[in-house]
Amino acid sequence: MYKQLVINAANHETRVALLEDGTIAELYIKRRDDADIAGNIYKGRVQRVLPGMQAAFVDIGLSQAAFIYVNDILPADDALFERLFEENGEDGGAAAEEAPPLPPTSRNHPIDDLLVEGQEILVQVSKGPMGTKGSRVTTYISLPGRFLVLMPTSDHVGVSRRIEDEAERTRLRDLVMSLRRDDMGYIVRTAGEGVEESKLIYEMAFLRNLWETIQEKFRTAPTPSILHQELTVSLRAVRDLLLNDAERVVIDSRKGYEAIRSFLETFMPGLKDSVALYEESEPIFDAYNLEGDISRALKRKVWLKSGGYIIIEQTEALVAVDVNTGRYVGKHNLEETILKTNLEAVKEIAYQIRLRDIGGIIIIDFIDMEKKSNQEKVYNALKEAVKKDRSKTHILPMSELGLMQMTRKRVRRSLTRTLCEPCFYCEGEGYLISRQTICHNIYREMLRDSRDIRGVKLTLRVNPEIADLLHGEEDHLISSLEEIIGRQILIYPNAEYHMEEFDIFEILRD
Repeated sequence: MYKQLVINAANHETRVALLEDGTIAELYIKRRDDADIAGNIYKGRVQRVLPGMQAAFVDIGLSQAAFIYVNDILPADDALFERLFEENGEDGGAAAEEAPPLPPTSRNHPIDDLLVEGQEILVQVSKGPMGTKGSRVTTYISLPGRFLVLMPTSDHVGVSRRIEDEAERTRLRDLVMSLRRDDMGYIVRTAGEGVEESKLIYEMAFLRNLWETIQEKFRTAPTPSILHQELTVSLRAVRDLLLNDAERVVIDSRKGYEAIRSFLETFMPGLKDSVALYEESEPIFDAYNLEGDISRALKRKVWLKSGGYIIIEQTEALVAVDVNTGRYVGKHNLEETILKTNLEAVKEIAYQIRLRDIGGIIIIDFIDMEKKSNQEKVYNALKEAVKKDRSKTHILPMSELGLMQMTRKRVRRSLTRTLCEPCFYCEGEGYLISRQTICHNIYREMLRDSRDIRGVKLTLRVNPEIADLLHGEEDHLISSLEEIIGRQILIYPNAEYHMEEFDIFEILRD
């Protein structure tokens, strides 16, 4: 599979697309006003400790206070201790597919033993703000490099689970153990597979110096303030995706091109020639036919090639996916038709979840299948399909209700949350009041106000579509009103009116 990064870098917005055989698989967007702060390190001040929730609010200098849970707080009296790991589950880094290991939960320190209001604290953002929620922060710092992740608050040495060769895993672990000159922890990233000793020595020194710089800033900087900022979205993509997930980078900005070349010169000199500058007049995303795919990724309904379709509904608590046969009628029998539709839907669901960057709880309602063997086929197909996804996923077998539950690690806002906003018509409800209902609301409102009316006639100003309905199918409502209140009602359309908006005026004399 041929993979490449296509970067559209403008002054106000940067978009990075990961293409797999010419099809967009992942999209990262950073705008000038975006709160893309995951990975940033701050000197903060504890604002409020909440013992009942075992959490606290921390002021890190943003409009919303950050939130920290007790399990994300390093005990002050025991700064370096062994974390709890699953032997084959270690990984690290700022990229979504290589998240640092979770902090230990075995030490039951009450939060009011660890933090007090007004205390200065060094924290790293693990999740940026989402909607009304502030950032989530942790005191377990991780500093990602190209091949390694430095974890100053741990002494564990691990290897990315994506390096599967046991001999190579052992070589890397032993090499890092022999090279480190401190008690800090390291995780070898996926890009470290096959790396030579000299490169690890250089990166260890670089990350140690970076950590010392951050500590020095913490001692001298005012509170709150930022101590370390993550790379730009373009450089993060190059660091985390180039070589292992992409073979080439194409960017349409001369300034961005030079920045990437300079970054590669420092960290990956052998990959300098993998970067190309796009200088054509046609916009780069148009040239690669990406705009249409992005637009489709915002739609609720996604059609399958067979004629079936899936519906994707995002809520605050979870994401629901519904599979339907649509226009597909099959060729032989119902069970075969259903199985084929479900298997086709599996690939599209895995693709859409990854492209839309949907996280949290996902419930998939496949079309009901009678045979257990077919249910197993769909379950195994979904597990296989999500292997391309770098974000951690967990899938449960199909339930007795025909539902499949899965979780996907959420690091940042989904594509829909990034590119869309709640509908100002329906205030985010997803529905408008029907035109017929609006007509009946008008009827009741005019009837309600009839006792206070003094005019000889009434004027009703409404949206043109409502006016057409009141002159047509719902004209009986107006006739009934005229008979009840004893006055003529004149209807005038106004194209500037919202569908649900209307005004009633009195005409005092003819």
